[in-house]
Amino acid sequence: MKSTTDSLFSSHFLAGFECSCHRRNDGQRLDLLAATGHDQHAGADYRELRKQRISAARDGVRWHLIETSPGHYDWSSFLLMLRAARESGMQVIWDLCHYGWPDDIDIWSPAFIDRFAAFAAAAATVVQDESDEVPFYCPVNEISFWAWAGAEAGRFNPSVHGRGADLKRQLVRATIAAIDAVRTVDPRARFITAEPMIHLVCGSPVLEHNLASESERMSQFEAFYMLNGELEPTLGGGAEYLDIVGVNFYPENQWYHAGPTIPMGHRHYRPLHDMLIEVHERFGRPLLIAETGAEGSGRPAWLHYVCSEVRSAIRAGVPVTGICLYPILDYPGWEDERTCHTGLMSSAMEHGHRTLCAPLAEELHRQQAIFEGVVGEPGRASLLRAAG
Repeated sequence: MKSTTDSLFSSHFLAGFECSCHRRNDGQRLDLLAATGHDQHAGADYRELRKQRISAARDGVRWHLIETSPGHYDWSSFLLMLRAARESGMQVIWDLCHYGWPDDIDIWSPAFIDRFAAFAAAAATVVQDESDEVPFYCPVNEISFWAWAGAEAGRFNPSVHGRGADLKRQLVRATIAAIDAVRTVDPRARFITAEPMIHLVCGSPVLEHNLASESERMSQFEAFYMLNGELEPTLGGGAEYLDIVGVNFYPENQWYHAGPTIPMGHRHYRPLHDMLIEVHERFGRPLLIAETGAEGSGRPAWLHYVCSEVRSAIRAGVPVTGICLYPILDYPGWEDERTCHTGLMSSAMEHGHRTLCAPLAEELHRQQAIFEGVVGEPGRASLLRAAG
């Protein structure tokens, strides 16, 4: 599969539904699809997105809810969403494991890999039975962040410290097994690897500090290199396991080593387009901005910045196939359950509808007009003319 600027998705802008379902370190299980009501109102949500000229999305398949006992699946919650997507004409990238897994499995065991592969194959069978379209999956969301948050910082499951490298390897093994399993069901399937894209600056002249800072920056690429077999090939990686490179980028994704966040506009802030160029030079795969967004009144300005930088990256030859607004719904915070106003749409349903964030919608429509017709080389030329 060669790199291409042709669109992989039915709209350049995608909507991402927050579908985290991990256990916090206090043991409480989160289920953001249920907390936002999207699991019950998927049809209405997809129809509203179509009104906003978004016809592609990231959404979640809740493994912990579906596998009711080993090897036994209740697909009712997923079928409601899958059929709503089909009926509304929404193309969906399905996250198969978004930080959560069934309680009876030890994540450190070989059974985790085997059970996840079996679940992935079963999910792919359900999708194939319901649709003739080429399916898209994100097997494991944010391997690197999960490894840090779950096994270094102990912020959520498996809530341990000092085992981040071990968890990263285990999640890579699980991803490879899941891809193989899905391909046995449907060889057409495409796969997103969604990883945080970060930048670090060392504010110290001490050599050891600079080396540590660069080592931490380089860690963002480890999962990709493990999947394509260039790093730790005994994990089973190979070129066929790195399909679409997804990068998740937020305002807080740049910081000083062991220090604060670098604000946008500061001389140490690295332009997004430059980061995208580096990722593409390393892996040579189609890119997707798999998550991006800001909170509160900063939402429109952030989208404006990201879109401008994506156009600069495309001008430099980087095949950025889409931009996913994430989360598309406001949602309750993981730790304090406060309403995080990050979305194009509200988390609350009023009279069967969600409230739009008007300033963000206005900026989205403006950006859609600029990106209109970006498909292949003719569209790329149109994009560059529109971008000036």
